[in-house]
Amino acid sequence: MAKRRLNKQQQFRIKKVQEERTARAARKEKKVQEQADAGELGPEQEGLVIAHYGQQLDVEALEGDQEGDVVRCFVRANIDSLVTGDKVVWRPGKNETGVIVARSERRNLLQRPDNFGALKPVAANIDHIILVIAPEPEPHDNLIDRYLVASEITDIPAVILLNKTDLITDSNREYIDALLGRYEALGYEVVRTSAAESGDKPSPEVEALVKDQTSVFVGQSGVGKSSIIQTLMPDEAIRVGAVSESTGKGIHTTTTAKLFHLPLGGDLIDSPGIREFGLWHMTAQEIEYGFSGNSGGDRHLQVPQLPAHG
Repeated sequence: MAKRRLNKQQQFRIKKVQEERTARAARKEKKVQEQADAGELGPEQEGLVIAHYGQQLDVEALEGDQEGDVVRCFVRANIDSLVTGDKVVWRPGKNETGVIVARSERRNLLQRPDNFGALKPVAANIDHIILVIAPEPEPHDNLIDRYLVASEITDIPAVILLNKTDLITDSNREYIDALLGRYEALGYEVVRTSAAESGDKPSPEVEALVKDQTSVFVGQSGVGKSSIIQTLMPDEAIRVGAVSESTGKGIHTTTTAKLFHLPLGGDLIDSPGIREFGLWHMTAQEIEYGFSGNSGGDRHLQVPQLPAHG
């Protein structure tokens, strides 16, 4: 898919937005420098980005007197885009705020393209991607493939988690079994669960996936990512959405990627719902590698057509 072409009005609006952002960044950087010159910033220390809110981020202090505290931080203008999961160096400031002055080296970075083909970072330093699908909204191999290709080229292992198994019926069972069987045959781990049936507690299958790992949940809106996280983090206020009856598509609930520390051990990153995960920013060689990462060849040629279903 080619990048979307912009008309003159759209180009003008984008230019104005960029100019305004540059001006705001310059004003912010001037204020930060004034604080530094006045000795109002504390010593440098290590932190972990646990949430992203536009120009500000929540950073968990990993050392010092504030260890374990979450501090709302601004970012120095010379630092490239930061995401949830990033390790950073920050300095405490006045009024319980701080300033991020550097980003530590990443082990990996999960990105997705926006509607104009520009890459948008999602999360960093991930042990594995948990791709959540469900009988409703109906899962499709082209969407699953996009996530798996993205995991392959970023060298982040992927697990397919089928949620809402209580919604499997005689009309969709054959299709779903064939769909998941295809990925199992290629070597991908496939796990089945039902957040609804597990009640307030996480299912053993989900616990085994996330324990002592840094996991990021991805998938269409409406597949139950937030419901699963709610079972893992019952004390957290996580909005749980539903599937639109008119469109059959999920309703977005999470507005920013956020990292949660799990009581059973490990970290979990909940990312905004992604209905489409385009690959048009990749080269043909990258896509080919992504499709052959686990199979050693074109996986679509190795598997018979899925059965039709109504």
